[in-house]
Amino acid sequence: MEIEIKALTPDMEEAYFDFFDHRAFSDGSPYYPCYCNAFNMSAMEIENMRKQSLSYGAGTEGWKRALRETASRMIKEGKIKGYLAFDKDIAVGWCNANDRMHYYRVGEFDLDCVLEDRMPADCERNGLIKSVVCFEISPEYRGKGIATQLLKRVCADAQKQGYSFVESYPTDQTETVLAFTGPVHLYEKMGFVEVSHVGSTKIMRKTLSE
Repeated sequence: MEIEIKALTPDMEEAYFDFFDHRAFSDGSPYYPCYCNAFNMSAMEIENMRKQSLSYGAGTEGWKRALRETASRMIKEGKIKGYLAFDKDIAVGWCNANDRMHYYRVGEFDLDCVLEDRMPADCERNGLIKSVVCFEISPEYRGKGIATQLLKRVCADAQKQGYSFVESYPTDQTETVLAFTGPVHLYEKMGFVEVSHVGSTKIMRKTLSE
């Protein structure tokens, strides 16, 4: 099986939504519905999206519609960045990766209790830290090394772009088998090391060579 990794661009919106609507959560994941946009949204923006969902009738379908419309706008504006993994022309995996300065929050969080995320003291500018905040792989494609391929691409592109570090935020609660932040061992085998710990979140970092 040959997997192709592509950086998300606005013209790939259809493939992005096809993945999230039809394959990402086909195993009954509790994260459905999701379009991976909340990392880049302030608490106020999320609250406005929640109000919009109420105007659509609330419930799962109202929330999904508001999420989808917001994600569509953010893709067009280039606010959601990351990589899709394709098996031929079908998207089967996703990794959300962006400059750390573009995220309001990282690690696991609860949309029902969103707090504003403060920038870490050691992230002072754009172009310093590339963050990896989420992985989602189609259930039937898991265990085939696709997340590793996605992470390798993130690191390779970050180095070309002049970043000093790639950072990740896995949970240390190993029983959270559906953790979207990616497992600790994925990062360890790619040379990430733990640099700090906040609650149940490990902050792991890979230093990029010059």
